[in-house]
Amino acid sequence: MDEETVKDIADAPKDTERTDIFLWANNLVPIKEELEIDLFLFNKNFVVYRTKVSKDLVKSYQPLLIDGLLETVLQGSAEGMTVRDFEDGEAEENVLQRTQLKNVQKAQELLNWVKTQESVIETFVEEDHDLKRVKGILARCTHKDLPWPFYIVKLLPGSMVMKGQTSWMLRNGKFVPFDAEGSLRFPGDNQLLILDQDLYAFSQTRLEQLFGYNAKKYSIALRKIKEIEAQFTFHFDIGLSWENLVQGQKSLVNKLQKIEPAGIEQGPLMDHAEELGVNLMTDNDGAIIIMDVKDLTKFVNLLNDDYVESSLTGKRYEIKNKKPLRVTENSEQEVV
Repeated sequence: MDEETVKDIADAPKDTERTDIFLWANNLVPIKEELEIDLFLFNKNFVVYRTKVSKDLVKSYQPLLIDGLLETVLQGSAEGMTVRDFEDGEAEENVLQRTQLKNVQKAQELLNWVKTQESVIETFVEEDHDLKRVKGILARCTHKDLPWPFYIVKLLPGSMVMKGQTSWMLRNGKFVPFDAEGSLRFPGDNQLLILDQDLYAFSQTRLEQLFGYNAKKYSIALRKIKEIEAQFTFHFDIGLSWENLVQGQKSLVNKLQKIEPAGIEQGPLMDHAEELGVNLMTDNDGAIIIMDVKDLTKFVNLLNDDYVESSLTGKRYEIKNKKPLRVTENSEQEVV
């Protein structure tokens, strides 16, 4: 780990400290053209690649990264824009929403690669890595007058990527072969800004598309977790908890939206699991042992009544989608 990385980690604020994006914008204006910007690509599996960029391009992508953000923040400041955490309410006009980086697991993993393992990050080469598999761009912005870097993240839709062998160019009124390995069009919209421990979402849609994080759903999931923990006892493996296992698990977050744990007791639930052959163990005190996300998924599925045994065949199933039956006037049941 180099000295700059150590400084970046040591000097960054603690989780309890929140950033001031308006102060950041004011301080950035006089030095924005002096920023050193390193671009990284990451694919759909969040594997990070460094890039080599021609100096001729620096002047073109710097405004696309910085100017739009500054304009939005400074104009918003003049018009009374406020910053609100996702957990504190819905989006409103002239409100910029943010969350702590630790809440968005995939984003945190992405930055950890750049901060602590940059020396082992491969350089992107089209023949080896395939431009069409790239999901997004991560820009690290540094300056000698800034105490630590800030980061800008943008989604790279497939429509903005062209592969050389499948593309044509129009030159002097005639189509000619595309004489490059590939090309991409740089996204110009404001998307995500990471300042220290805070992630600012200028586009909630992009936040979900990039990292699978829906702040409203995650907030509801956390509330459901508290209800579940008040009613059931758990024994988590060292370092694990409900919160860090649910992070980044879109299916679990979605399922927790509709779970109603009230009225379900731990003893009958575990008896039901044993009858169905769902392998969940308890410790000597009767607490449900959770060793990994698979165990947690089994528990959530049980709580959501997603396991059934057919009275016709005796086979057991995990139900992916359930349509409730309703009783009609003639007492026959039909699918809703």
